[in-house]
Amino acid sequence: MAQLRIKQTKSYIGSKQNHRDTLRSLGLKRLGDVVVKEDRPEFRGMVHTVRHLVTVEEVD
Repeated sequence: MAQLRIKQTKSYIGSKQNHRDTLRSLGLKRLGDVVVKEDRPEFRGMVHTVRHLVTVEEVD
């Protein structure tokens, strides 16, 4: 199954609380953090919510 590499590229300071909560749920704690998650609809939706704060690439 494909995986997503999610990297936090911008700070959450000044963003909405639900965006902060979404970053925390993804496992991103600080700028530059990288996590690898399975490519599932739940994670795609979370990434879509904070798409202005993260970059995403598919990993085999």
